[in-house]
Amino acid sequence: MATKIYTKTGDDGTTGLFGGGRVPKNSARIAAYGDVDELDSAIGMAAAATNDSWFTALLHSIQSDLFVLGADLATPLETRSNYDIPRISERDVTAIEKKIDEITKTLPELTHFILPGGNELGARFHLARTVCRRAERSVVHLAQAEEIGKFDLIYLNRLSDLLFVLARLANHKAGIKDIEWRPKG
Repeated sequence: MATKIYTKTGDDGTTGLFGGGRVPKNSARIAAYGDVDELDSAIGMAAAATNDSWFTALLHSIQSDLFVLGADLATPLETRSNYDIPRISERDVTAIEKKIDEITKTLPELTHFILPGGNELGARFHLARTVCRRAERSVVHLAQAEEIGKFDLIYLNRLSDLLFVLARLANHKAGIKDIEWRPKG
């Protein structure tokens, strides 16, 4: 017999945290990992828009990291559990920084602010970047109320930069120049 997906335990507006305890669904913790979940889906949309195995592998790796970040945020640091709770680490941040540096070397120098857009993949990366910034704001809000993992915010900050250069790379590979912002007048 298949397990039912619904539990009815959240019908009162609360949800369970990994390791125990229940909190309101509008708590800062739930908002933070909910925004990370939305970011994961936005990156999945970008992955669905490409047949390039390099992009796909990188995006699936990022999605795996975001799953770890979601578990990290869903589990207060003081939680005692029989499970080894994965946490975002300095190694995760360093990997993103290396990828940003690697990609940036292949792109034309950035001399102006640019507008989001270009081809479909580039536009999806720009959208994912804005979702990442929102997730970062939610995690900042959580960090002001509760202790979180040392590298959670740093990871999201770097990831938004990576998504920006991935947008530029997607457009560059498609032969589309960055759309430069020019003030009116």
